[in-house]
Amino acid sequence: MINKKNLSGNIFGGLTAAIVALPLALAFGVQSGMGAIAGLYGAIALGTLAALFGGTQTQISGPTGPMAVVASAVIASEIAIYGSLDAALGTIVATFVFAGILQIIMGLSRIGQYIRYMPYPVISGFMSGIGLIIIIMQIFPFFGLSSPKAIIDVISSLGTIYSSMDTNAVALALSTIAIIYLFPKITTAIPSTLVALISLSILSTILNLQVPIIGDIPQGLPDIHLDSLLSMDWHHPMVIIIPALTLAALGAIDSLLTSVVADNMTKTQHNSNKELIGQGIGNTIAGLIGGLPGAGATMRTVVNINAGGKSQFSGVVHGLILLIVLLGAGSYAKLIPLPVLSGILITVGIGIIDYKGLKHILYIPKADAIIMLIVLILTVFVDLLQAVAVGLLLASVLFMKQMGDLTQSKSSSQSLASFHEQHPLVDEKGFEFIKDQVFIQHFDGPIFFGFTSYFNRMMRELPQISVVIFRMENVPTIDQSGMYAIEDAVLALEKKDINVVLSGLQEQPEYRLRKIKLIPNLIEEEHLFKDITSAIVALKSKQISLDSAPKENKSKILWRYR
Repeated sequence: MINKKNLSGNIFGGLTAAIVALPLALAFGVQSGMGAIAGLYGAIALGTLAALFGGTQTQISGPTGPMAVVASAVIASEIAIYGSLDAALGTIVATFVFAGILQIIMGLSRIGQYIRYMPYPVISGFMSGIGLIIIIMQIFPFFGLSSPKAIIDVISSLGTIYSSMDTNAVALALSTIAIIYLFPKITTAIPSTLVALISLSILSTILNLQVPIIGDIPQGLPDIHLDSLLSMDWHHPMVIIIPALTLAALGAIDSLLTSVVADNMTKTQHNSNKELIGQGIGNTIAGLIGGLPGAGATMRTVVNINAGGKSQFSGVVHGLILLIVLLGAGSYAKLIPLPVLSGILITVGIGIIDYKGLKHILYIPKADAIIMLIVLILTVFVDLLQAVAVGLLLASVLFMKQMGDLTQSKSSSQSLASFHEQHPLVDEKGFEFIKDQVFIQHFDGPIFFGFTSYFNRMMRELPQISVVIFRMENVPTIDQSGMYAIEDAVLALEKKDINVVLSGLQEQPEYRLRKIKLIPNLIEEEHLFKDITSAIVALKSKQISLDSAPKENKSKILWRYR
C-alpha cells in the first residue's frame, strides 16, 4: 500500500481530503443530533478502515449527506421511542453496527457487482431528493433557530421564523455561503469550506456574537459502547433491522457510485465486493465508538485524487490527521457557530442536486422523467429506501414494456441485420489502411441502464486510435441512463482527441440526443451517417480525418457543449 514513489502525493492528498472532511464531519454530527464529535468519530474510523480494507485505491470515506440524512432520521425516531439520547443510545449503536455487518455480508455475497443496474432516473431523483432534504433541514439553523425534526414540520413552521430569527446568525450563514462560492476565484490551494469555518468562527468569537455554537466536545479517544449495545431492548428487533437495512443499502449505493467516479478519474477498476467489505468494517467500528455511519465521499475522493492521492495510503493519512485534530482541537472546535455549519451544509445540499437530470427533464423519455420525479418526491416526503425500491420497480416495468415493444418489431430488425450480412462493410484489403486507427462499437439493441457500466468501462479501455464509430442501426430506443452514458463516453473521447462518428441512428435515439444538444454541439452533423458503409466510405475518401483535431478546436467544442 505504501509506495515511496507516490508517498508525497498520498500524504498531500490525504491531508487535503482531511481539511475538506473536518468541517463536513462536524456539521453532519451536529445535524444528526448526536453532536459534532459523532461526525468526527465516524470520519476517523470509517476513513481509515475503509481505506485499509476497501477495494477502491483512492476512495476517501466518511459521513456523507445521504447517510447523515438517514442517520438523523434513525436517531430522531429512536429518541422519540425511548425518550432521550442516553436511553436510545444502545439501540442507535446496534442499528449502526448491524448496518456495517450487513454491508460486510453484501460484499461476501458478491452483491456489489449489481450496482451497475441502477437506472439513472432513480439515482438522479434520489440524489436531488437528498439535496433538498439537507437544504430544508438547515432553514431554521440558518436563522439561528432550533429545527423541527421532520420535513413536514419544517415546512409547516416556516411562518414562525420571521418573528424570532437572529440577524447575526443570518449574517454568518450568508457569509459562509459567499466564502465557499467566491474564495475559489482567488485560490483553490486552500479549501473554501475550511476558510469559512475558521475565519467566521474567529470573527464570531472576537465580536462576541450571541449565536448558537457547537459547545463542549469530548477530547481524547472515544469509548467503546459495548455496555450500551448489550443493555439495549432486544424485544423490538425491527426497530433496528429496518433502519439498518436502509443505511446498509444506501451506503453501498453511495460508496460504489463514488468508486465509479474514482475509476473514471484514475483509469483504474475498483473491486465492488471488496469495497463493500471495507465500508462494512468501517461502519461497524464507527458504530461501536458512537460515530456516524458513512460511505465513500465523492467530493473528498475527487479532492484526494486531484491533490496527488494514488493509493489506499492517502485514505489512511486522511483518517490519522482527523485523529490528531480530535486529540488536540476540541477546545477550539466548541466555539464554531451553528449558523456557519448550516451554511456549509446548504452548499453541500446544493451540490448534491442533479441539475443535469432536472435540466433535461422535458427532453428525456417521459417515463424516465416520471420515475425521477416520483423518486425525488418519495425521498423527500416518505422514505429513502422506499423511494429507491419504487423507482427500481417502475424502471423494471418500463424495461419489460420496451422489450415487449421491441419483440413486436422484431421482423424489421431482422431484415436490417440480414441486409448487412448480405452486404459486407468493406473487403479485407479495403479495411487494412484504417484498422489500427478506427474502432467500431456495435450496439445490438436498446441502450438502457443495464448496459451503461459495461459501455463506460469499455470506452476507458480503448487503445490509442483516431476514430470511434458507434454503429446504431439496431438501437430502436435509448433511455436516460443510455443518453448520459453516450454523453460521458463522447466527452471522454473528445478530450483524448478521438473523433466520434454515429451511423444508422434511428428516430428515437436521434431525437433524444438532439434534445440534450449532444448533436450538433458535441457530435457534428457531418459525423452522422445513414449506415456503416457510408461511414467507412467517408473515412476512405478522407471526408473524416484520421488525424486528431487541433486541441484548440476540441476545447471550443467542449466549451460550447457545456
